[in-house]
Amino acid sequence: MHILDAIILGIIQGVTEFLPISSSGHLIIARDILGWHGTNDLSFDAVLQLATALAIIFFFWKDIWKLIKTFFMMILRKPVEKKDSVMIFAIIIGTIPAIIGGLFLESKMESVFRNASLVAVILIIGSLVMYYAEKLAKKDSDLSIKKGFYIGLFQCLALVPGFSRSGATISGGLFCGLNREEAARFSFLLSIPIILGSGIKKLADIILTSGATGISYMELIVGSLTAFAVGLFIIGFLIKYLKNHSLNVFIWYRLFLAAIILIFL
Repeated sequence: MHILDAIILGIIQGVTEFLPISSSGHLIIARDILGWHGTNDLSFDAVLQLATALAIIFFFWKDIWKLIKTFFMMILRKPVEKKDSVMIFAIIIGTIPAIIGGLFLESKMESVFRNASLVAVILIIGSLVMYYAEKLAKKDSDLSIKKGFYIGLFQCLALVPGFSRSGATISGGLFCGLNREEAARFSFLLSIPIILGSGIKKLADIILTSGATGISYMELIVGSLTAFAVGLFIIGFLIKYLKNHSLNVFIWYRLFLAAIILIFL
């Protein structure tokens, strides 16, 4: 891998991590097309995910700081706003299913799931989920702890490349009655623990085995900075976009991409 390769992968990660079109699926497809395969693909991808997690933290730092203060006030048994305490517990409870799912599926993620044909099939399935979320969901209620758990179950779908973490969790939010903007906001906040945990773990793996990975620190830094900058822009774009638009454009893009993969790859 060269610096230019790392930049391209960083751009792909930054754009596709937050748009509901699957970052892992696009990274797999890009490597298949360009022939960028190595023994440490999953680890490099996880570090790029870590960079985009930092982009979420930077974008939502005011919300996150408020939640941290609320958490400690709850420990001290001081009064807090209900919506903030609900958000904290919804994130905690919603993160548990993905942790359990990730532990069981980690070995599959490194082998069976990194397949372009499977990505195409999952892109189609994810499109159907998003379509029915738009058509059947009643966007007329607020977040609750129970809804946080249900959305967390949807986050488990993102463990399979091609589904999309944001696509799965935004769809889960719509099914639970949230509007698109609130569903997207909770989707981003819910993703932080999982993406951070995965990225930190894989970064530790790279540091401990740096002599055998074939990835230079410069490639990691350049790819990560690219993913961070692009991701920061895309977060703001998507939140604004979903205020007045549906997920339909992403659904059609996913179906088009799946068709291209099945025909040519």
